[in-house]
Amino acid sequence: MKVKDVICAAGRSGYMHRDLLAIKSGRAKPNGSLYEGAPMSPGFTKIIEPATIISIMLVLEDGQMAFGDCADVILAGVAGRDPAFNAKGHIDYVRGEVADALRGRDVSRFKANAEEMDKYSRGGKRLHTAIRYGISQALLHATALSQKQTMAEAIADEYGSTISTKPIPILASCHKDDLGQLDRVILKRVELLPHASFQIVSEHVGLQGEKLAAFVRRVAARCKEIGDADYNPRIHVDLYGTLGELFDMKIEPLADYLGKLRQESGSYKLLVESPMIAKTQEEQIEKFSGLRELLKKKGIDVGLIADEWCNTLPDIRLFVQARACDFVQIKTPDLGSIHNTIEAVLYCKSNGMGACLGGTANETDQSTRISTHMGLACQPDFMLSKPGLGADEALMIQTNEMARTLALLQARR
Repeated sequence: MKVKDVICAAGRSGYMHRDLLAIKSGRAKPNGSLYEGAPMSPGFTKIIEPATIISIMLVLEDGQMAFGDCADVILAGVAGRDPAFNAKGHIDYVRGEVADALRGRDVSRFKANAEEMDKYSRGGKRLHTAIRYGISQALLHATALSQKQTMAEAIADEYGSTISTKPIPILASCHKDDLGQLDRVILKRVELLPHASFQIVSEHVGLQGEKLAAFVRRVAARCKEIGDADYNPRIHVDLYGTLGELFDMKIEPLADYLGKLRQESGSYKLLVESPMIAKTQEEQIEKFSGLRELLKKKGIDVGLIADEWCNTLPDIRLFVQARACDFVQIKTPDLGSIHNTIEAVLYCKSNGMGACLGGTANETDQSTRISTHMGLACQPDFMLSKPGLGADEALMIQTNEMARTLALLQARR
């Protein structure tokens, strides 16, 4: 089966771009959910701005249409990531030379096509990670259509993986101040919660760490109060380097604080993502490795998740080889082509490293469905809810896509 034509359309992402450097600088003035001031990260025109996507549609010889969505992460342009993606700046050449590279392509197999397009260069530079991400989604969808398979089956066939027979646990991504949203994900028995977002020390964590501690305590108490008697989720918080700022990147007091935070989570296991963000990848790996070892030495049962500076497949391999964390957040758009994500999850699993099949609220319904098939085919420890930060909609898309796929596979068996 070959690609007959390529059609592109600009659209909306599931969330926004946020300039983390400007927000953390202290010079940006809060204005409701916005910030006034000049952006600092590459690709931004404002500190907070709506994000856009490009849908790449592959029209196949038999008239079927496969598509993928080019999207990037919320916090673009930092810690080794590509600049913030804007559809207007890319769609013309995607409709031109990139489409030319896709027309006439045999899509009966996925991996070779994905690898080739991931290396495609323009002006001596590789395409933006968002473009590579979207192209590869469309190629996987096309392969599945041509083979009359689910996308999970197409992945398993080419990578020799075993498709899960049950849903992959989901980490619900919620607003930290939305108590109604927290209640809903508890009632829906989500396996991990609430992710949240702690980006500014004084406002979100507290100068003594008291605000973060109170938040974890509140989540644990609410799970106990309204959750089913047998409901036992893991509590997860994303700290965006704030503890590194609070403790001046010193791991001894940071570890002791995490010990206190673990006490606040009570009977529920605690996972912390990006407690520190170093200035270089080398320092990030060194600090994370030291913190993980210190937590073990002190008997503090906290799961450490790496995100920033762990963006690409080679990055992930470095973190895994250094045993620098307990889980890697495999942030799908940052890896470009999804064959890198597939290989990253399988690499983590084969090397005894926990894997979160992550991504960003900035994605779309289609990129989420395709990620869900990657999850079923590769079996990460858990998946991040996406797109958006509404939680309900993301849980619906992911849960239903898994249920449909598993039911189809069961019927075939």
